[in-house]
Amino acid sequence: MVDTKKIQQERISLYEDLFRSKVPKRVPLNVSVTYDYVSQFAGVDMGTAKWNSKLLQDGIDKLAQTLYSDICPVTSTARYPSFYEILESQAFVMGSNGFIQHPEVVGMLAEEYDYLIEKPFDCLVEKVLPRQYKALTADDPFKMALSLTKSIVAHNNEMAQFSQMASQIIEKYGYYPGNPPGANGFTEAPFDFIADMLRGFREISMDVRRIPDKVAEACEAVYPIVLRKGMPSVITEFSTVFIPLHMPTYMREKDFAKLWWPTFKKLVEEYASLGVHCELFCETDWTRYLDYLAELPTNTILWFEYGDPKLIKEKLGKKHIIKGLYPISLLKTGTKEECLAKAKELIDILAPGGRYLFTTDKSPLILDDINLENYCAVTEFVRDYAVYDNAEESSGSVFNKDDYQPYTSARKLESRYLTEWEGFDDSDYRTTKLQGLEDILFDYLIGLLV
Repeated sequence: MVDTKKIQQERISLYEDLFRSKVPKRVPLNVSVTYDYVSQFAGVDMGTAKWNSKLLQDGIDKLAQTLYSDICPVTSTARYPSFYEILESQAFVMGSNGFIQHPEVVGMLAEEYDYLIEKPFDCLVEKVLPRQYKALTADDPFKMALSLTKSIVAHNNEMAQFSQMASQIIEKYGYYPGNPPGANGFTEAPFDFIADMLRGFREISMDVRRIPDKVAEACEAVYPIVLRKGMPSVITEFSTVFIPLHMPTYMREKDFAKLWWPTFKKLVEEYASLGVHCELFCETDWTRYLDYLAELPTNTILWFEYGDPKLIKEKLGKKHIIKGLYPISLLKTGTKEECLAKAKELIDILAPGGRYLFTTDKSPLILDDINLENYCAVTEFVRDYAVYDNAEESSGSVFNKDDYQPYTSARKLESRYLTEWEGFDDSDYRTTKLQGLEDILFDYLIGLLV
Protein backbone atom coordinates (compact mmCIF):
# COMPACT_ATOMS: atom_id res chain seq x y z
CA MET A 1 0.00 0.00 0.00
CA VAL A 2 1.34 3.43 -0.97
CA ASP A 3 2.02 5.69 2.01
CA THR A 4 0.91 9.04 0.54
CA LYS A 5 1.72 10.94 3.73
CA LYS A 6 5.31 9.72 3.60
CA ILE A 7 5.57 10.65 -0.09
CA GLN A 8 4.12 14.06 0.66
CA GLN A 9 6.60 14.68 3.46
CA GLU A 10 9.47 13.78 1.15
CA ARG A 11 8.18 16.28 -1.39
CA ILE A 12 7.81 18.95 1.28
CA SER A 13 11.44 18.36 2.26
CA LEU A 14 12.57 18.90 -1.33
CA TYR A 15 11.05 22.38 -1.43
CA GLU A 16 12.01 23.36 2.09
CA ASP A 17 15.64 22.40 1.45
CA LEU A 18 15.58 24.46 -1.73
CA PHE A 19 14.39 27.58 0.11
CA ARG A 20 16.84 27.01 2.95
CA SER A 21 19.81 26.89 0.58
CA LYS A 22 20.38 23.19 1.05
CA VAL A 23 20.90 20.62 -1.67
CA PRO A 24 17.69 18.55 -1.79
CA LYS A 25 17.54 14.79 -2.16
CA ARG A 26 16.67 15.24 -5.82
CA VAL A 27 15.52 17.95 -8.21
CA PRO A 28 11.86 18.82 -7.50
CA LEU A 29 9.47 18.47 -10.44
CA ASN A 30 7.45 21.67 -10.68
CA VAL A 31 5.32 20.35 -13.53
CA SER A 32 1.70 21.16 -14.37
CA VAL A 33 -0.74 21.84 -17.20
CA THR A 34 -3.30 24.62 -17.52
CA TYR A 35 -7.00 24.63 -16.75
CA ASP A 36 -7.74 24.72 -20.49
CA TYR A 37 -5.47 21.74 -21.17
CA VAL A 38 -7.20 19.55 -18.60
CA SER A 39 -10.59 20.57 -20.05
CA GLN A 40 -9.60 19.06 -23.40
CA PHE A 41 -7.91 16.10 -21.69
CA ALA A 42 -11.19 15.38 -19.87
CA GLY A 43 -13.25 15.86 -23.04
CA VAL A 44 -15.14 18.81 -21.58
CA ASP A 45 -15.87 21.94 -23.61
CA MET A 46 -13.51 24.67 -22.33
CA GLY A 47 -16.17 27.32 -22.12
CA THR A 48 -18.51 25.01 -20.23
CA ALA A 49 -15.74 23.98 -17.84
CA LYS A 50 -15.06 27.60 -16.96
CA TRP A 51 -18.67 27.94 -15.88
CA ASN A 52 -18.61 24.69 -13.89
CA SER A 53 -15.21 23.59 -12.54
CA LYS A 54 -16.69 20.44 -11.02
CA LEU A 55 -16.86 18.94 -14.49
CA LEU A 56 -13.05 18.66 -14.39
CA GLN A 57 -12.83 16.60 -11.19
CA ASP A 58 -12.48 13.22 -12.92
CA GLY A 59 -10.12 14.65 -15.54
CA ILE A 60 -7.79 16.09 -12.91
CA ASP A 61 -7.78 12.77 -11.07
CA LYS A 62 -6.98 10.86 -14.27
CA LEU A 63 -4.19 13.28 -15.14
CA ALA A 64 -2.74 12.87 -11.65
CA GLN A 65 -2.53 9.14 -12.30
CA THR A 66 -0.90 9.72 -15.69
CA LEU A 67 1.66 12.54 -15.29
CA TYR A 68 4.29 12.44 -12.55
CA SER A 69 4.84 15.70 -10.69
CA ASP A 70 5.69 16.82 -7.17
CA ILE A 71 2.93 19.45 -7.25
CA CYS A 72 -0.74 19.27 -8.22
CA PRO A 73 -0.44 18.74 -11.99
CA VAL A 74 -3.21 21.21 -12.87
CA THR A 75 -3.03 24.94 -12.19
CA SER A 76 -6.15 26.98 -11.64
CA THR A 77 -7.13 29.91 -13.79
CA ALA A 78 -7.64 33.33 -12.25
CA ARG A 79 -9.96 34.24 -15.10
CA TYR A 80 -13.50 32.91 -15.04
CA PRO A 81 -16.27 34.28 -17.26
CA SER A 82 -18.79 34.62 -14.43
CA PHE A 83 -17.42 37.72 -12.73
CA TYR A 84 -16.12 39.23 -15.96
CA GLU A 85 -19.55 38.92 -17.56
CA ILE A 86 -21.28 40.41 -14.51
CA LEU A 87 -18.91 43.40 -14.71
CA GLU A 88 -19.32 43.75 -18.50
CA SER A 89 -15.58 43.46 -18.94
CA GLN A 90 -13.84 45.09 -21.90
CA ALA A 91 -10.41 43.86 -20.78
CA PHE A 92 -11.02 40.11 -20.49
CA VAL A 93 -13.57 38.52 -22.81
CA MET A 94 -14.34 34.87 -23.48
CA GLY A 95 -13.95 33.88 -27.10
CA SER A 96 -16.08 31.33 -28.92
CA ASN A 97 -13.34 28.73 -28.31
CA GLY A 98 -13.60 29.08 -24.52
CA PHE A 99 -10.38 31.03 -24.02
CA ILE A 100 -10.46 34.22 -21.97
CA GLN A 101 -8.82 36.77 -24.26
CA HIS A 102 -7.18 40.08 -23.35
CA PRO A 103 -7.65 42.58 -26.20
CA GLU A 104 -5.53 45.72 -26.47
CA VAL A 105 -7.29 48.19 -24.18
CA VAL A 106 -6.65 51.70 -22.87
CA GLY A 107 -8.00 52.40 -19.40
CA MET A 108 -6.30 55.73 -18.79
CA LEU A 109 -5.84 58.64 -21.18
CA ALA A 110 -2.46 60.33 -21.60
CA GLU A 111 -3.80 63.55 -20.10
CA GLU A 112 -4.74 61.64 -16.92
CA TYR A 113 -1.14 60.86 -15.93
CA ASP A 114 -1.14 63.85 -13.57
CA TYR A 115 -4.19 62.56 -11.72
CA LEU A 116 -2.66 59.08 -11.47
CA ILE A 117 0.52 60.59 -10.05
CA GLU A 118 -1.40 62.79 -7.60
CA LYS A 119 -4.05 60.28 -6.47
CA PRO A 120 -3.26 56.83 -7.90
CA PHE A 121 -5.96 54.75 -6.21
CA ASP A 122 -8.63 57.38 -6.83
CA CYS A 123 -7.67 57.45 -10.51
CA LEU A 124 -7.98 53.68 -10.78
CA VAL A 125 -11.39 53.63 -9.10
CA GLU A 126 -12.84 56.65 -10.89
CA LYS A 127 -11.27 56.43 -14.35
CA VAL A 128 -9.73 53.05 -15.15
CA LEU A 129 -12.10 50.51 -13.63
CA PRO A 130 -15.26 52.05 -15.16
CA ARG A 131 -13.63 52.11 -18.62
CA GLN A 132 -12.54 48.49 -18.41
CA TYR A 133 -15.69 47.25 -16.67
CA LYS A 134 -18.83 48.96 -17.98
CA ALA A 135 -21.02 47.77 -15.10
CA LEU A 136 -18.96 50.03 -12.81
CA THR A 137 -20.05 53.27 -14.41
CA ALA A 138 -21.61 55.83 -12.10
CA ASP A 139 -24.71 56.32 -14.27
CA ASP A 140 -26.72 53.94 -12.11
CA PRO A 141 -25.16 53.65 -8.64
CA PHE A 142 -27.57 50.94 -7.50
CA LYS A 143 -26.81 48.72 -10.50
CA MET A 144 -23.11 49.39 -10.02
CA ALA A 145 -23.23 48.36 -6.35
CA LEU A 146 -25.20 45.21 -7.09
CA SER A 147 -22.94 44.24 -10.02
CA LEU A 148 -19.80 44.69 -7.94
CA THR A 149 -21.26 42.64 -5.10
CA LYS A 150 -22.38 39.81 -7.38
CA SER A 151 -18.99 39.75 -9.11
CA ILE A 152 -17.15 39.39 -5.80
CA VAL A 153 -19.42 36.53 -4.76
CA ALA A 154 -18.87 34.85 -8.15
CA HIS A 155 -15.10 35.31 -7.94
CA ASN A 156 -14.86 33.87 -4.44
CA ASN A 157 -17.08 30.92 -5.33
CA GLU A 158 -15.02 30.08 -8.42
CA MET A 159 -11.71 30.19 -6.53
CA ALA A 160 -13.07 28.16 -3.62
CA GLN A 161 -14.52 25.47 -5.88
CA PHE A 162 -11.27 24.83 -7.75
CA SER A 163 -9.24 25.07 -4.54
CA GLN A 164 -11.40 22.37 -2.96
CA MET A 165 -10.85 20.04 -5.93
CA ALA A 166 -7.11 20.68 -5.94
CA SER A 167 -6.87 20.06 -2.18
CA GLN A 168 -8.55 16.67 -2.60
CA ILE A 169 -6.07 15.68 -5.33
CA ILE A 170 -3.11 16.93 -3.28
CA GLU A 171 -4.10 14.82 -0.29
CA LYS A 172 -5.07 11.78 -2.35
CA TYR A 173 -1.74 11.59 -4.20
CA GLY A 174 0.57 13.15 -1.64
CA TYR A 175 1.63 16.19 -3.64
CA TYR A 176 3.60 19.05 -2.18
CA PRO A 177 0.79 21.16 -0.69
CA GLY A 178 2.51 24.51 -1.08
CA ASN A 179 2.05 27.29 1.40
CA PRO A 180 -0.99 27.67 3.65
CA PRO A 181 -3.84 29.97 2.52
CA GLY A 182 -2.78 33.60 2.44
CA ALA A 183 0.96 32.87 2.35
CA ASN A 184 1.38 33.55 -1.37
CA GLY A 185 0.71 36.63 -3.47
CA PHE A 186 0.49 37.85 -7.05
CA THR A 187 1.29 41.26 -8.47
CA GLU A 188 3.00 43.10 -11.33
CA ALA A 189 6.01 45.35 -11.70
CA PRO A 190 4.92 49.02 -11.45
CA PHE A 191 5.74 49.71 -15.11
CA ASP A 192 3.92 46.57 -16.30
CA PHE A 193 0.87 47.49 -14.21
CA ILE A 194 0.64 50.79 -16.07
CA ALA A 195 1.36 49.20 -19.44
CA ASP A 196 -1.10 46.30 -19.26
CA MET A 197 -4.47 47.76 -18.33
CA LEU A 198 -3.95 51.49 -18.06
CA ARG A 199 -2.17 52.48 -21.25
CA GLY A 200 -1.85 49.36 -23.38
CA PHE A 201 1.25 48.20 -25.26
CA ARG A 202 1.03 50.72 -28.11
CA GLU A 203 0.39 53.77 -25.94
CA ILE A 204 2.98 52.99 -23.27
CA SER A 205 5.60 52.50 -25.99
CA MET A 206 4.87 56.01 -27.25
CA ASP A 207 4.76 57.42 -23.71
CA VAL A 208 8.29 56.13 -23.09
CA ARG A 209 9.52 58.33 -25.93
CA ARG A 210 7.22 61.34 -25.52
CA ILE A 211 6.79 61.72 -21.75
CA PRO A 212 9.35 59.47 -19.99
CA ASP A 213 9.39 61.62 -16.86
CA LYS A 214 5.63 61.19 -16.44
CA VAL A 215 6.03 57.43 -16.83
CA ALA A 216 8.74 57.38 -14.15
CA GLU A 217 6.57 59.41 -11.77
CA ALA A 218 3.63 57.12 -12.45
CA CYS A 219 5.72 54.06 -11.58
CA GLU A 220 6.55 55.68 -8.23
CA ALA A 221 2.87 56.56 -7.70
CA VAL A 222 1.51 53.04 -8.26
CA TYR A 223 4.35 51.39 -6.32
CA PRO A 224 2.45 51.19 -2.98
CA ILE A 225 -0.56 49.75 -4.84
CA VAL A 226 1.29 46.87 -6.50
CA LEU A 227 3.25 46.26 -3.28
CA ARG A 228 0.04 45.94 -1.26
CA LYS A 229 -1.62 43.84 -3.98
CA GLY A 230 1.09 41.19 -3.83
CA MET A 231 1.66 41.18 -0.07
CA PRO A 232 0.79 37.80 1.49
CA SER A 233 -1.64 38.13 4.39
CA VAL A 234 0.28 35.39 6.20
CA ILE A 235 4.07 35.45 5.99
CA THR A 236 5.91 32.17 6.46
CA GLU A 237 9.51 31.12 5.84
CA PHE A 238 8.43 29.98 2.38
CA SER A 239 6.03 32.76 1.32
CA THR A 240 6.27 33.82 -2.32
CA VAL A 241 4.90 36.51 -4.61
CA PHE A 242 4.50 35.56 -8.27
CA ILE A 243 5.31 38.37 -10.72
CA PRO A 244 5.12 37.86 -14.50
CA LEU A 245 7.52 40.23 -16.25
CA HIS A 246 5.93 41.58 -19.42
CA MET A 247 7.57 44.62 -21.00
CA PRO A 248 11.38 44.53 -20.60
CA THR A 249 12.19 42.42 -23.65
CA TYR A 250 10.24 44.89 -25.83
CA MET A 251 12.17 47.89 -24.48
CA ARG A 252 15.52 49.47 -25.25
CA GLU A 253 17.93 48.70 -22.45
CA LYS A 254 18.41 52.38 -21.62
CA ASP A 255 14.62 52.76 -21.18
CA PHE A 256 14.49 49.57 -19.15
CA ALA A 257 17.27 50.80 -16.86
CA LYS A 258 15.69 54.21 -16.37
CA LEU A 259 11.97 53.47 -16.25
CA TRP A 260 11.28 49.79 -15.59
CA TRP A 261 14.04 48.47 -13.33
CA PRO A 262 14.29 50.97 -10.42
CA THR A 263 10.82 50.52 -8.91
CA PHE A 264 10.80 46.80 -9.71
CA LYS A 265 14.10 46.19 -7.90
CA LYS A 266 12.79 48.13 -4.90
CA LEU A 267 9.62 46.04 -4.97
CA VAL A 268 11.49 42.73 -4.83
CA GLU A 269 13.84 44.03 -2.13
CA GLU A 270 10.96 45.34 -0.02
CA TYR A 271 9.28 41.94 -0.13
CA ALA A 272 12.63 40.41 0.84
CA SER A 273 12.88 42.77 3.84
CA LEU A 274 9.66 41.17 5.09
CA GLY A 275 10.89 37.63 4.52
CA VAL A 276 8.96 37.08 1.28
CA HIS A 277 10.55 35.50 -1.81
CA CYS A 278 9.60 36.55 -5.34
CA GLU A 279 9.00 34.14 -8.21
CA LEU A 280 9.58 35.93 -11.50
CA PHE A 281 8.36 34.67 -14.86
CA CYS A 282 10.96 36.07 -17.27
CA GLU A 283 8.87 36.12 -20.42
CA THR A 284 10.65 35.63 -23.78
CA ASP A 285 14.46 36.06 -23.80
CA TRP A 286 16.09 37.86 -20.83
CA THR A 287 19.70 37.36 -21.90
CA ARG A 288 20.29 41.15 -22.05
CA TYR A 289 19.23 41.53 -18.44
CA LEU A 290 20.93 38.65 -16.62
CA ASP A 291 23.33 40.98 -14.82
CA TYR A 292 20.37 42.97 -13.49
CA LEU A 293 18.72 39.81 -12.17
CA ALA A 294 21.95 38.95 -10.36
CA GLU A 295 21.36 42.00 -8.15
CA LEU A 296 18.11 40.65 -6.73
CA PRO A 297 17.81 39.03 -3.27
CA THR A 298 19.13 35.51 -2.73
CA ASN A 299 16.80 32.65 -3.66
CA THR A 300 14.65 34.69 -5.98
CA ILE A 301 12.94 32.09 -8.18
CA LEU A 302 13.56 32.79 -11.87
CA TRP A 303 11.39 31.02 -14.44
CA PHE A 304 12.94 31.36 -17.89
CA GLU A 305 11.26 30.78 -21.24
CA TYR A 306 14.37 31.11 -23.39
CA GLY A 307 18.10 31.60 -23.04
CA ASP A 308 21.43 29.83 -22.82
CA PRO A 309 21.24 27.52 -19.77
CA LYS A 310 25.03 27.55 -19.33
CA LEU A 311 25.15 31.35 -19.24
CA ILE A 312 22.15 31.51 -16.90
CA LYS A 313 23.74 28.96 -14.56
CA GLU A 314 27.05 30.80 -14.62
CA LYS A 315 25.58 34.21 -13.83
CA LEU A 316 22.68 33.29 -11.54
CA GLY A 317 22.89 29.66 -10.42
CA LYS A 318 24.90 30.24 -7.24
CA LYS A 319 22.45 32.79 -5.86
CA HIS A 320 18.99 32.20 -7.33
CA ILE A 321 16.65 29.26 -7.92
CA ILE A 322 16.37 28.52 -11.65
CA LYS A 323 13.41 26.86 -13.40
CA GLY A 324 12.08 26.56 -16.93
CA LEU A 325 14.00 26.40 -20.25
CA TYR A 326 12.72 22.94 -21.23
CA PRO A 327 10.89 23.57 -24.56
CA ILE A 328 7.34 22.21 -24.69
CA SER A 329 7.66 22.39 -28.48
CA LEU A 330 10.08 19.46 -28.27
CA LEU A 331 7.51 17.44 -26.32
CA LYS A 332 5.23 17.79 -29.33
CA THR A 333 7.65 17.26 -32.22
CA GLY A 334 10.53 15.23 -30.76
CA THR A 335 10.99 11.52 -30.34
CA LYS A 336 11.01 10.08 -26.83
CA GLU A 337 14.79 9.72 -27.03
CA GLU A 338 15.23 13.37 -28.09
CA CYS A 339 12.99 14.53 -25.24
CA LEU A 340 14.91 12.54 -22.65
CA ALA A 341 18.25 13.72 -24.03
CA LYS A 342 17.16 17.36 -23.65
CA ALA A 343 16.07 16.74 -20.06
CA LYS A 344 19.46 15.16 -19.29
CA GLU A 345 21.28 18.07 -20.93
CA LEU A 346 19.46 20.67 -18.80
CA ILE A 347 19.84 18.68 -15.59
CA ASP A 348 23.57 18.23 -16.15
CA ILE A 349 23.95 21.99 -16.62
CA LEU A 350 21.48 23.43 -14.12
CA ALA A 351 21.18 20.89 -11.29
CA PRO A 352 24.74 20.79 -9.86
CA GLY A 353 24.93 22.63 -6.55
CA GLY A 354 21.17 22.65 -6.03
CA ARG A 355 18.94 25.71 -6.68
CA TYR A 356 17.09 24.11 -9.60
CA LEU A 357 13.43 23.27 -10.17
CA PHE A 358 12.57 21.22 -13.23
CA THR A 359 9.76 22.68 -15.30
CA THR A 360 9.03 23.54 -18.90
CA ASP A 361 9.52 26.93 -20.56
CA LYS A 362 5.76 27.48 -20.36
CA SER A 363 2.76 25.43 -19.30
CA PRO A 364 0.98 23.43 -22.03
CA LEU A 365 -2.12 25.41 -22.93
CA ILE A 366 -4.05 22.97 -25.11
CA LEU A 367 -3.94 19.23 -25.74
CA ASP A 368 -2.13 19.64 -29.05
CA ASP A 369 0.77 21.57 -27.43
CA ILE A 370 2.50 18.37 -26.33
CA ASN A 371 2.68 14.63 -26.79
CA LEU A 372 1.59 13.55 -23.32
CA GLU A 373 3.52 10.26 -23.56
CA ASN A 374 6.71 12.25 -24.07
CA TYR A 375 5.87 14.51 -21.13
CA CYS A 376 5.28 11.54 -18.85
CA ALA A 377 8.52 9.89 -19.96
CA VAL A 378 10.47 13.09 -19.26
CA THR A 379 9.06 13.66 -15.77
CA GLU A 380 9.69 10.06 -14.75
CA PHE A 381 13.22 10.28 -16.13
CA VAL A 382 13.91 13.46 -14.15
CA ARG A 383 12.52 11.89 -10.97
CA ASP A 384 14.90 8.93 -11.30
CA TYR A 385 17.96 10.63 -12.82
CA ALA A 386 18.20 14.01 -11.10
CA VAL A 387 19.23 12.63 -7.70
CA TYR A 388 21.94 14.35 -5.66
CA ASP A 389 24.73 12.47 -3.92
CA ASN A 390 25.45 15.44 -1.63
CA ALA A 391 21.97 16.08 -0.22
CA GLU A 392 21.78 18.37 2.83
CA GLU A 393 24.97 20.22 1.90
CA SER A 394 24.86 23.99 1.53
CA SER A 395 23.94 25.22 -1.93
CA GLY A 396 25.56 28.61 -1.36
CA SER A 397 24.41 31.98 -0.07
CA VAL A 398 21.51 32.02 2.37
CA PHE A 399 18.50 34.33 2.22
CA ASN A 400 18.48 36.91 5.01
CA LYS A 401 15.69 39.46 5.19
CA ASP A 402 17.88 41.75 7.33
CA ASP A 403 20.01 42.41 4.24
CA TYR A 404 17.18 44.46 2.75
CA GLN A 405 15.21 47.52 3.76
CA PRO A 406 11.70 48.72 2.98
CA TYR A 407 11.39 51.32 0.25
CA THR A 408 11.19 54.13 2.81
CA SER A 409 11.01 56.93 0.24
CA ALA A 410 7.72 55.56 -1.12
CA ARG A 411 4.80 57.67 -0.04
CA LYS A 412 1.89 56.19 1.82
CA LEU A 413 -1.12 55.06 -0.16
CA GLU A 414 -3.75 57.68 0.60
CA SER A 415 -7.24 57.83 -0.89
CA ARG A 416 -10.70 58.97 0.09
CA TYR A 417 -11.77 55.42 -0.74
CA LEU A 418 -9.39 53.85 1.79
CA THR A 419 -9.40 54.07 5.58
CA GLU A 420 -6.39 55.49 7.40
CA TRP A 421 -5.75 52.71 9.91
CA GLU A 422 -2.75 54.22 11.66
CA GLY A 423 -3.62 55.19 15.22
CA PHE A 424 -6.16 52.40 15.63
CA ASP A 425 -5.55 49.80 18.32
CA ASP A 426 -4.12 46.70 16.61
CA SER A 427 -5.45 44.52 19.42
CA ASP A 428 -9.01 45.68 18.77
CA TYR A 429 -10.79 42.80 17.02
CA ARG A 430 -13.27 45.24 15.46
CA THR A 431 -10.46 47.16 13.77
CA THR A 432 -8.73 43.97 12.65
CA LYS A 433 -11.94 42.64 11.13
CA LEU A 434 -12.79 45.86 9.28
CA GLN A 435 -9.26 46.34 8.01
CA GLY A 436 -9.21 42.75 6.78
CA LEU A 437 -12.45 43.27 4.86
CA GLU A 438 -11.09 46.40 3.24
CA ASP A 439 -7.95 44.50 2.26
CA ILE A 440 -10.10 41.85 0.56
CA LEU A 441 -11.94 44.49 -1.45
CA PHE A 442 -8.68 46.25 -2.36
CA ASP A 443 -7.16 42.97 -3.53
CA TYR A 444 -10.20 42.19 -5.66
CA LEU A 445 -10.38 45.61 -7.33
CA ILE A 446 -6.67 45.75 -8.15
CA GLY A 447 -6.86 42.12 -9.21
CA LEU A 448 -9.22 43.23 -11.97
CA LEU A 449 -6.34 45.33 -13.34
CA VAL A 450 -3.53 42.75 -13.32
